[in-house]
Amino acid sequence: MVRSVAIIGAGVSGLASVKCCLDEGLEPTCFERSEDIGGLWRYTNSMDSGRVSVYRSVITNTSKEMSCFSDFPCPEDFPNYLPHSLLMEYFRMYARHFDLLRHIQFKTTVLSVRKHPDFATSGQWEVVTETDAVHKSHTFDAVMVCTGHFQEPYLPLASFPGINTRFKGQYLHSREYRDAEAFRGKRVLVVGIGNTGGDLSVELSHVAAKVFLSVRSSTWVFSRVSDQGFPLDMISTTRFNHFLDWLLPSALTRRIRFRKFNSWFNHTNYGLASTKSSNFKVIINEELPFCLLSGTVVLKSNVKEFTENSAIFEDGTTEENIDVVVFATGYIFTFSFLEESVRSLFDDNRSLYKRIFPPQLEKPTLAIIGLVQLTGSVMVGAEMQARWVTGIFAGWNKLPPTSKMMADVLKKKPLAERNPSERKNLKMSFISYTDEIASCAGIKPSMLKLLLTDPQLALAIFFGPCSPYQYRLVGRGKWRGARDAILTQWQRTLKPLRTRVVDDSSNSSSSWCQMCLLALPVALTAGFLISKYPQLGWSHRAGSQL
Repeated sequence: MVRSVAIIGAGVSGLASVKCCLDEGLEPTCFERSEDIGGLWRYTNSMDSGRVSVYRSVITNTSKEMSCFSDFPCPEDFPNYLPHSLLMEYFRMYARHFDLLRHIQFKTTVLSVRKHPDFATSGQWEVVTETDAVHKSHTFDAVMVCTGHFQEPYLPLASFPGINTRFKGQYLHSREYRDAEAFRGKRVLVVGIGNTGGDLSVELSHVAAKVFLSVRSSTWVFSRVSDQGFPLDMISTTRFNHFLDWLLPSALTRRIRFRKFNSWFNHTNYGLASTKSSNFKVIINEELPFCLLSGTVVLKSNVKEFTENSAIFEDGTTEENIDVVVFATGYIFTFSFLEESVRSLFDDNRSLYKRIFPPQLEKPTLAIIGLVQLTGSVMVGAEMQARWVTGIFAGWNKLPPTSKMMADVLKKKPLAERNPSERKNLKMSFISYTDEIASCAGIKPSMLKLLLTDPQLALAIFFGPCSPYQYRLVGRGKWRGARDAILTQWQRTLKPLRTRVVDDSSNSSSSWCQMCLLALPVALTAGFLISKYPQLGWSHRAGSQL
């Protein structure tokens, strides 16, 4: 019987895990190597500790209503997209409200996590920590690893001949970037066009003499500002869109998706992506298209090699007098504190059952939380994982036999194995994954039941944003305020915008009611199909709700 749980890391995943343990009557002890909560999101200008931190100007890519903890909405006066300082304030509010800090041991590094000698029967773990140079050994019934994606910088210098032998300029990983001032007046090459590469290119363009952005794969660029000025994820991440994606042929949805991508600007004209692309990624960046249009950022192909002061690209072009190269090439996870016999059970998160459990472990008392890539907020996904995992630890939920878990893992792995070079960019549908874990935990709402008992709420859930409050309507952890949080989410979205009131004679509430009445037959049909074919919510097509 699991009672004591070790939680490694006090970032967003760790905070959610502590809270979920308390909800299930477990005894959590969270070990955090730094002096504060927040993990990646706690900005610091120092790099002495080796901790990965956001850079000074970071603002979230997912909106507050779609990223918050499911039973703790963000304050209504907070902006829709949060700078890291406000997100940290929200984390502190959450930790104070649920009294989480007393369960966290700060400035404590986990050195090793090993199976207890009688692990095969007890499922226990020996955890060795270090605080002020003092080592201490603990025994726990279970362990939740909450260190996330961003552990060790991935710097593939071998793929860039000459960078560390001939190149006379400076090069660094994006982890070392804090602000743009150090790059003033310089010619900078940014390698990699994920969200970080795009953000850094834009920010550097304000002070650098010239910024070049080296791109290897097709990339579609979206703005956080969507239809009628609403947050992108609140408009696009809906169960109705998810249902259409399942219902329509994949070729048609792909065509619709590319048309939507190009409705803002033609990506082919900008050299970013083609509608013929089979492998592509999506990034969020409002300013990058204008930087390309104004020439302050110049798009380049993949780097072939470096000379003393220049970069030669695969298309045969060369850029001279490069002062600094910034590698926005991502991160790898190592879990060096886990014993080798455990690490060998999973080479990446796709070897984990539901991206959480090593399926071949004798006892299911080790869970990896937050190591998942979604088309929506990873914060919400991490909290969902923690709720299911702690329910398993408490005995309310059960895992299937090892053979079934392995079969599930092997069934989902081939998609990634077909093209190993793209594995890091393969994201899962936010709705598919959260629904899948919610079903395992017994907390997924039934659309058909809601249509019969609470049509207003059912329509808001089906046609409105798939916000995290939906997973607090039923089952263990049910929150009395969930229904109201769903029905008032648009009010909290508009509140921080209405700092100056202007006259508007249109009756938006009347239009909303009319739309809901027209949509009712569709919702009833969808509810029937979803209840009859539960796999509707289990599609793993990447980017399905875009």
